[in-house]
Amino acid sequence: MSLLTKPATAEGVQSVPEAQLQQGVPEDRIFVASQWQLMWWRFRKHRLAMVGSAVIILFYLVAIFCEFLSPYDPNAFERRFTFVPPQPVHWMRDGRIQRPYIYGLARTRDAATYAITYEPDPSVILPIYFFVEGDPYKMWGLFESNLHLFGLRPDADSDGLRIHLLGTDRLGRDMFSRVLYGARVSLSIGLIGVFLSFVIGILMGGVSGYFGGVSDLVIQRLIEFLRSIPTIPLWMGLSAALPREWSSMQRYFAIVVLLSLIGWTGLARVVRGRFLAVREEDYVMAARLTNAGELRIILRHMLPSFFSYIIASLTLAIPGMILGETSLSFLGLGLRPPTISWGVLLQEAQNLQTVALAPWLLIPAIFVVVAILSFNFMGDGLRDAADPYSR
Repeated sequence: MSLLTKPATAEGVQSVPEAQLQQGVPEDRIFVASQWQLMWWRFRKHRLAMVGSAVIILFYLVAIFCEFLSPYDPNAFERRFTFVPPQPVHWMRDGRIQRPYIYGLARTRDAATYAITYEPDPSVILPIYFFVEGDPYKMWGLFESNLHLFGLRPDADSDGLRIHLLGTDRLGRDMFSRVLYGARVSLSIGLIGVFLSFVIGILMGGVSGYFGGVSDLVIQRLIEFLRSIPTIPLWMGLSAALPREWSSMQRYFAIVVLLSLIGWTGLARVVRGRFLAVREEDYVMAARLTNAGELRIILRHMLPSFFSYIIASLTLAIPGMILGETSLSFLGLGLRPPTISWGVLLQEAQNLQTVALAPWLLIPAIFVVVAILSFNFMGDGLRDAADPYSR
């Protein structure tokens, strides 16, 4: 019988997690299941968490293979096609399913406002092909290629014909390609920032909760001081202090470090509370009686007892990192062009007149909202699954 199963009840019968019984998991499997199996069975029951996890996996796959999935170079501009609206993909023609296609564009100028408008031209049918050659790129900066998942026929670009599923911006750059490239930067900042916060939070919270005394007092006052400072002004001040001559890569890592230095306080509080709860447990006392070192007691006995809670806390912390980068970049204090992130793309939406003429420039905000909700759903599922015996 697993040591991680719940102790016997007063009647002498071992309690079985209700979530697993409802899913039809045999009792003999539950009694010998590991903590991770119990968590998975509980997590699987949370439908929103499963949907959120699937969306997050999809987003990260898109971020990893954005060069291949993007039809064009995200920095390639075309002055003839500025502020082109999103082009819908059609599947039916004359009542039959056809190869996916888009209509051509008829470019006109309004006589009253002199604004250029684009209207679909049904007389021009542009079939969409898969695995086509296009703009050259370097996959992950290592492998040169020009193969893209989809696009128009190879000679279409020479005729001035392009596909813009999410429209174009003021320079004629393809928004679909830029959103995919922006996912890589925005989502990676969340992971890297949370990893650094994880290291700092575990270290500071562990020292505070395990040793106590003066170290606990100093660390808790530091946490209270950092949490008392308004977040946005603090981010703005730290970002404004970065040298303007720094390259995009230097600013990227600087933003990650700044977000991590501010975002570790919540995790440290969680770790401290759990350390205070388990440091007097019998198994910890037994480890001390066997002359186990302090580091071994912390890493081998204490941390694994609430590691699932840490995972849930980290998952819920990633959205804060993504929102921090997006907010700073939107305000012009974070990442800047030519770096592409969702926050940088939303800078185009600061001008209300531009948004009125091209509302599709707000599409990156939709991806931010979907990513944040998906992380929150997954975090809620992990938090519930961390205690498989809860109802």
